[in-house]
Amino acid sequence: MSDSFISFDEIRSRVVGVLDAEGLPDGITPLYLVRNLFGRVSVSVSDAVRANEACRDALQHLAHDLHEKLGPHGYATDDAVLYVEPAMLETIKGSAREIRPGVYWVDRLVTGRDWWTVDDPRSEGGPTRCTLFSVKGGLGRSTSAAVLAWHLARRGERVLVVDLDLESPGLSSAMLDPRAQPKFGVADWFVEELVGQGDRVVEQMTGAPDWAHDSAGSVRVAPAHGHDPGEYLAKLGRVYMDTDKDPWTARLKRLLGCLEDDFGPTVVLLESRSGLHDIAAASVTDIDAWVLLFATDSTSTWTDYGILFRHWQDQGLAGRIRERLTIVSALTPELETERYLQRFREKSWNLFRDGLYGNVEPSGNSGDPYSFDRDEEDAPHNPFPIHWTRGLAAGASLLDLEATTVFQAYGDFLWRFDGLLMDENGDRQ
Repeated sequence: MSDSFISFDEIRSRVVGVLDAEGLPDGITPLYLVRNLFGRVSVSVSDAVRANEACRDALQHLAHDLHEKLGPHGYATDDAVLYVEPAMLETIKGSAREIRPGVYWVDRLVTGRDWWTVDDPRSEGGPTRCTLFSVKGGLGRSTSAAVLAWHLARRGERVLVVDLDLESPGLSSAMLDPRAQPKFGVADWFVEELVGQGDRVVEQMTGAPDWAHDSAGSVRVAPAHGHDPGEYLAKLGRVYMDTDKDPWTARLKRLLGCLEDDFGPTVVLLESRSGLHDIAAASVTDIDAWVLLFATDSTSTWTDYGILFRHWQDQGLAGRIRERLTIVSALTPELETERYLQRFREKSWNLFRDGLYGNVEPSGNSGDPYSFDRDEEDAPHNPFPIHWTRGLAAGASLLDLEATTVFQAYGDFLWRFDGLLMDENGDRQ
């Protein structure tokens, strides 16, 4: 075993190097390389392989080489291989990534699991879903959700707004008069659903903003909690539970399905939690939705999105997620706006080019490359601008949206969003 320092970031490349040097015999696959919570790598195979002498010998060689190459991130040769029941192997398939034919990489994680998957598109016919996400807080996602709901309702849409920023609830109090606050919220559904009572609260989970009553369409808001939060922290501590039957993300999808069945929306707006936590990931990757990536032109923002894009690329997920993404220039300054947007667009293009364009295989069957020029109008990297205005900065009330203030700040954003939602014939995409 090497005495030199081997960092966590070197593990995968060293494992791949060992695999490339090994010749695995027939019958040994599927083979799973599992990096546990401590960052140590072991090998899991079906116990049926144990009866094959050539496979046993090959696994011993593999275990020895991994021990030599990984240092403290490996196991002693005699402890590195686990022969397990096929049913046990089935439990890790969902988080496995094929890195060589028949050889899979599995990361055991405390958090962040949901960034490793991207949900398949739903069949046609359901409402259009849109997630508002940011890696940083304070970028106006709640205000934007309210403005979008207001705009779409004026166009005749039936809009459902769901507050999934459960650690920082506030969307409902910003949009709903206290008299319109529903009895229950999202957190209530999750705890009641654990004991089979989810359907008892759905019909009392949404309220309507006052300004929605004069619209051609309608708006319903599903808040994080009801008008009386009750034991909210105790509920919050149980919201993200996986059950024996379903992981939390499956429960989230079921909640959305229940709300959609109850209200019948044409558009669903999801305010996500900010940051790279897997709770945020659920509404970005595990829900089939357009994703608006809120950003400002700051080094930390571009760095954080770069981490996320690189992860999707490394895990082979870029082709499945990239066509859902559109970046938003939040808090675009009043002064030197064009210069700011030009700089923003340049950095956004670099981000998408390096992480999601060009060198990533197309996700469709057409074989067309997925790439855009820097100045292409409809490209995902070309930002939807939201302009900072004194009216918004002064805390314009979301209980009584004023058209002039909204259009000063959101006119360009709403025009671009309509293009995202509708095709050139005015039909829903």
